[in-house]
Amino acid sequence: MRRALTLAGITLLVSSGLAVTATSVSAAPAPTPAPSPLAAAGAALKEHAPAIRASAEDRYAVHSSKSEADGTGVVRYTRTYRGLRVYGGDFIVRTGANGAFRGSSVGLQKPLALGVTPRVKAAKAQETARTAFSGKITATGTPELFVDAGDGTPALAWETVVSGWAKDGQTPSKLHVITDAATGAVRGSFDEIETADGTGNSIYSGAVEVDTTLSGSTYSLVDPERGNGRTCDLNGGTSTCTTFTDADNVWGTGTTGDRASAAVDAHYGAAVTFDYFKNEHGRNGIFGTGAGVPSRVHYGNAYVNAFWDGAQMTYGDGAGNAKPLVAIDVAGHEMSHGVTENVVPGGLTYSGESGGLNEATSDIFGSMVEFYANNTSDAGDYDIGEKIDIRGNGAPLRYMYNPSLDGSSHSCWSTATNGVDVHYSSGVANHFFFNLAEGTGTTAYGTSPICGAAEPVTGIGREKAEKIWFRALDTYFVSNTRYVNTATPSNTARAYSLSAAADLYGLCGTEYKTVQAAWSAVNVAGSDYCPTDHDFSVAVSPASAAVDRGEVATTEFATTVTNGTPETVALTTGALPAGITVAFEPAEITAGESTTVTVSTTDTVGTGTYPITLTATSPSVAHSTIFTLTVSSSGGCSGANENDVAIPDNTTVTSTIDLSTCAATPSATSAVEVHIVHTYIGDLVVSLVAPDGTAYVLHNRTGGSTDNIDQTYSVNLSGETQAGVWTLRVQDAASIDTGRIDNWKLSL
Repeated sequence: MRRALTLAGITLLVSSGLAVTATSVSAAPAPTPAPSPLAAAGAALKEHAPAIRASAEDRYAVHSSKSEADGTGVVRYTRTYRGLRVYGGDFIVRTGANGAFRGSSVGLQKPLALGVTPRVKAAKAQETARTAFSGKITATGTPELFVDAGDGTPALAWETVVSGWAKDGQTPSKLHVITDAATGAVRGSFDEIETADGTGNSIYSGAVEVDTTLSGSTYSLVDPERGNGRTCDLNGGTSTCTTFTDADNVWGTGTTGDRASAAVDAHYGAAVTFDYFKNEHGRNGIFGTGAGVPSRVHYGNAYVNAFWDGAQMTYGDGAGNAKPLVAIDVAGHEMSHGVTENVVPGGLTYSGESGGLNEATSDIFGSMVEFYANNTSDAGDYDIGEKIDIRGNGAPLRYMYNPSLDGSSHSCWSTATNGVDVHYSSGVANHFFFNLAEGTGTTAYGTSPICGAAEPVTGIGREKAEKIWFRALDTYFVSNTRYVNTATPSNTARAYSLSAAADLYGLCGTEYKTVQAAWSAVNVAGSDYCPTDHDFSVAVSPASAAVDRGEVATTEFATTVTNGTPETVALTTGALPAGITVAFEPAEITAGESTTVTVSTTDTVGTGTYPITLTATSPSVAHSTIFTLTVSSSGGCSGANENDVAIPDNTTVTSTIDLSTCAATPSATSAVEVHIVHTYIGDLVVSLVAPDGTAYVLHNRTGGSTDNIDQTYSVNLSGETQAGVWTLRVQDAASIDTGRIDNWKLSL
């Protein structure tokens, strides 16, 4: 059952228990039972709303919950906003054995605040979606209005599902097309169909045992040990599938001349994959419910593919119907897509870096299923699809030890990784996993190169590596997790796999440090670190200050010993802006002590906000922190207007600040702080007008359906010499949405 709740309603969830009164005066008080994971997570939602980027308009539904052996809980939620589904709004709440909040995984950068009235009509979105489909369309769904926050930043959008056949005429397609509800532009798309590019005698795995069902005197390829997963024959078609039957329970001949041979591979692959996830990771099959997976073989004519459609596996027979795509690692790969989409609400978004992580997860577990099978006819390795010869030249589809060998995949992360096909962006995580399990350099499975100047990696073995990756997926990943995320650095595969390693093997142990090194070896860096033998932390208090030009700010820079014995610490700064100097008193301390930092400004320093890096360096380690200094004008050169000014539709309004007494020349970094309440900032043109009439455009109809402008703009006003009245001019250039100037400030 899915449970809907709001932050305001969580009190009911966590306090609706029954009161029990003891009747015996001599009875010892019963111990307070630990709250259930759902109750603990509900309390955490109420008390730690910022941790999930909650807004007052949010509603949440439980996607799944589980209790760990140690009593800790993991609850996954989906999110709606003003009644609309939020793609990328899913999150996880983790609680301790005592019910205390332990942490969260969340993809949103900040609480949602946007209008929900579309400019583009549903019919237009549907038309656009149809033009984005390549192939034969059989049906077009009704567009759904939703909030697209797949990249962490929300936008109002339409999602339209276009069904049909791909250009090859055989591959089914359910293309989800996302169009911007403000502009009508296509924001992205993904296909719901995820492809790979008795006794039984299989084609690839030799003679294997398969579980079947006997009815009367007839055996059928239905596995009673694994949720009655069945294997059936499509007979070269695409819809009607007949379950394989046999009189003697001996299936296939090991050649493509017997249609049951490919069925044995598929049936065996489904069983091995089911057993792998159950025995190695404690997951009850692909769906987590114990239900078996249907496997359909002999799909289409010379169909060179296999795919998972969310409910079942389908295998083509390959070029010339001579190479069925039923190898163990292909089966494990495709069914692992089923695990991913059932663990993470909607799966890892099937585009960009999150799509690469989706594909890599299937490559990783497909390879681990192959190792788990321990089949001498198809021994475990880190080549993907090496048996099916999909390229026709004997080469595998992908190489985990050096993904770039296929000519397209990325072995090392770069800023281009997010823009390539998901089967190629998967290379970064595939390479990471290989390094984690087997190490870099020459190995028994291939030579793994190091990216950049990273250090060599010694692997921790497959068993530990696969446990870490599964826990990261199961306990930490959300739908838009990426390799690198500057806006939300915690929502990365590196951060989550490190958390998984710490959970399983301890913080900063060998396994944890190897995860760090394996990510660094594929050019995915992080701010995580492990303490040295003589380590300390740093903090600055206060962390910020505001001064006028020519004034001085002070703060205390404190160090605290976190490991080992204290060492001498030297204090320095990074590069400083012109007109700002920093002095430490004393300039050298012992770890555990503090120093006074004096930040001085000149009369000529530019106004604005400056992050100043303060660094403490010992013989063993260096740590830095940021002190933020805001410099304002002096002598009547700054002001504010707190009066509300209504902004009707299709109207221009103004608000003024009188700085007639300012004697200074305006700065090249003058600051204009603007706060406008509006339900569609894409309507607005906001300008600062100088006393001489010169207009400086601050905001020009960007931001679409986003609510409100709360921003400080840096403007070069050094060409202005005239003191006088400055004007904030706001033009509403469209209909429907309205608002007001709440307040604004100007510092010259």
